[in-house]
Amino acid sequence: MAKLKTKFICQNCGASYPKWSGRCDNCGQWNTLLEQTQESIGKSAVSRSSNSGKILTPQNLKDVSASSKQVRFSTGIKDLDVVLGGGVLPAGVLLIAGQPGIGKSTLLMQISGYVAKNQTVLYVSGEESAEQVALRAARLGASDAPNMQFASSTSADDIAATIRDSKHDLVIVDSIQTLAMDEISSAPGTVSQITNSSNLIIQAAKKSGAAVILVGHITKEGSIAGPKTLEHLVDVVLNFEGDRYGGFKVVRAIKNRYGSTTEAAIFEMNDQGLTIVENPSAALLAERQNTDGSIIMATLEGTRPILVEIQALVTPSNFGYPKRTSSGFDLNRLNLLVAVLQRRTKLDLSDKDIFINVVGGLKLNDQAADLAVAMAVASAAAKRKLSDGVVVFGEVGLGGEIRSVVQADRRIAEAKKLGFTNAIAPKVSNKTDKFITPVKDLREALVKYLQ
Repeated sequence: MAKLKTKFICQNCGASYPKWSGRCDNCGQWNTLLEQTQESIGKSAVSRSSNSGKILTPQNLKDVSASSKQVRFSTGIKDLDVVLGGGVLPAGVLLIAGQPGIGKSTLLMQISGYVAKNQTVLYVSGEESAEQVALRAARLGASDAPNMQFASSTSADDIAATIRDSKHDLVIVDSIQTLAMDEISSAPGTVSQITNSSNLIIQAAKKSGAAVILVGHITKEGSIAGPKTLEHLVDVVLNFEGDRYGGFKVVRAIKNRYGSTTEAAIFEMNDQGLTIVENPSAALLAERQNTDGSIIMATLEGTRPILVEIQALVTPSNFGYPKRTSSGFDLNRLNLLVAVLQRRTKLDLSDKDIFINVVGGLKLNDQAADLAVAMAVASAAAKRKLSDGVVVFGEVGLGGEIRSVVQADRRIAEAKKLGFTNAIAPKVSNKTDKFITPVKDLREALVKYLQ
């Protein structure tokens, strides 16, 4: 008779332990171990499989026909098609993740409404009823799509069987954390349920040729909820970023087996749903007021150059330990830049509270933002503003030196298009362009241009 064996599985990394512990030794997270019961028949999996399996029949790779022009179907959103590498690939499995309320369901309904005009779409929800989904479809103008179907289920077995039926071109599952398999006794959302349910649905997609989009939730740290193996299993992982209450929202690929991971699509939310922002630079700078602490930075979202305003506020600290707060910029990077400012420019910030904000809800992961953030802090601390018509970009080293950045010509072209007349940038970048005022270190940039 089979024995029941109890294990404790980390819900963050999937590590297994024979007994409960407050902290996972593998990933370092606290309170992530959850008890799960497994069936044991006395032999290990390796022992049980030693006499099973069949001999594979390999074939010459040159005899395999591989077409780079495999027919994809459009999502109806041009920029999103670019992020995906040309559209949705049949038999491909896509995972889109984002915080609650960011617009995942809205985006997927817009995609469904467009695809269902010519192809069959199945929308499976484990979180909403048919009436709730119908209301969203009506609001977004997708309710009249002739080939859109809906099903409510949390059974991974039923969903996989439906996909294998091969009657749908696109299947959307909202969300993967709500699914469960009948053979597994643990609760939905656990590592075993997410991993096995995903594997079951992926196998069904590959067998039937249907494209599948999975919706995933994220943790408070911003990572996808569930085991890391989930990201390894799927073909494409899209991250939905931005402020859920306003501002711009960015969809970028963090994994793509069929295309580039350097592209990004920028949206804004309105009554008609999510719409593409055609000129994000102009929209971001429309309400800008040139005050101290305000710096315009030329960044990149994928391969698209964007001008964004970085705001800094420096005030005397009321406590012994100064406060550092950052919105849209890495806090650890801010602390590093503050340390460089104090050490290399003699600017005393030890008793100052520093606040950084990236206008528009964007998150800057570009190293070229270093110089703009440092100059914004120095500008706010000295109460001196930068001249109008100046854009800033460059990476700051620990010695205070200004290092070159990628695609400086794209950044410059975007600044010129919006009427900017000068750029403070690394000295080694594009020496022949008179548009650039080159600076070799942080001290030179502050002394010369913060007047």
